[in-house]
Amino acid sequence: MKRNLNRILKYSLIKVSLMPISIWIISSLVFLLLRAAPGGPCDALLGTGADQQARDNCRAENGLNEPLINQYFSYLSELIRLNLGESTSNSEPVMNVITRVLPASIELGIFAIIFAALIGFPLGYLGLKRKGSWFDYFSRITGISSYAIPPFWGAMMAQLFFSVIFRIFPIGGRLPTFYQAPNITGFLILDSILDNNLFALKVTIYHLLLPSITLGFLLSGIFSRSLRLNLDKSLKSDFFDAATCRGINNKNLMLNYAIPNALLPILTITGLTIASLAGGALLIEITFSWPGIALKLQEAIFQRDYNMVQGIAIVTSIIIVSINLLIDIFIAFIDPRINY
Repeated sequence: MKRNLNRILKYSLIKVSLMPISIWIISSLVFLLLRAAPGGPCDALLGTGADQQARDNCRAENGLNEPLINQYFSYLSELIRLNLGESTSNSEPVMNVITRVLPASIELGIFAIIFAALIGFPLGYLGLKRKGSWFDYFSRITGISSYAIPPFWGAMMAQLFFSVIFRIFPIGGRLPTFYQAPNITGFLILDSILDNNLFALKVTIYHLLLPSITLGFLLSGIFSRSLRLNLDKSLKSDFFDAATCRGINNKNLMLNYAIPNALLPILTITGLTIASLAGGALLIEITFSWPGIALKLQEAIFQRDYNMVQGIAIVTSIIIVSINLLIDIFIAFIDPRINY
């Protein structure tokens, strides 16, 4: 037991030590790509009709007239002090903006992952169990189609059918227009529960369902295909045949042998799914006018708001890297084969 804990501790320390390197690489790439793009924040703020004096003053105020290497080191020094700067479009601290919009994206992401698992796992398991049947072909086609569909097109089709034609769900937004829900933590479902506001809870879930189910369906193919492939591999393995020869019934074989071994690779894939969730959420939030961090990122890109784009990219990368780190440590804890 002590040896196993030492192995996990060593593995965790190595993984944690790699986090700053990953964040530094991502933040550096974001910095360079933004500066390489045509135009700048002053062009977006002042427009094309501004004179050169106004442009020079704007660049001086935002530190954009300094050499690129000086801007880079100044950017890194502020980042080390956890200062993401101020938005060049409205002079609001970037961290305040991110803190305000991030809960909406997290809420959407959590429910999307839940729906992806609820859709994908039954499709993968039942498709394998009924191999060769019509349901098997249906689960395969659904799994392939779900992650082949472009997110923006899938979101627009969901709006067309469920909001425009059948009028089941609202077409977009997080809340009805002019309705002010309780805002304690920024997570509206949690805030509604804390405020004991049943109407706010119903309205929040009502607006959350369509975008989260849409995003969950688009991610469900990853879960269904991975469960099917890994479970099929477990059923054909030697340890499963040995357990069958010992007279263990099919239910115990599936629950205690096949499914636990099939879930290990799926945990790894879950980390990659979190990363793809960020890209899918960008298009989903834009289509559904969801006031989250992805929609704010789009606005910042159009406004060429360097500080906002950099801050959002860094915070998002920290979240993704942290989640992947926790998943890797959990896998190392339950799988003794993993070692450095």
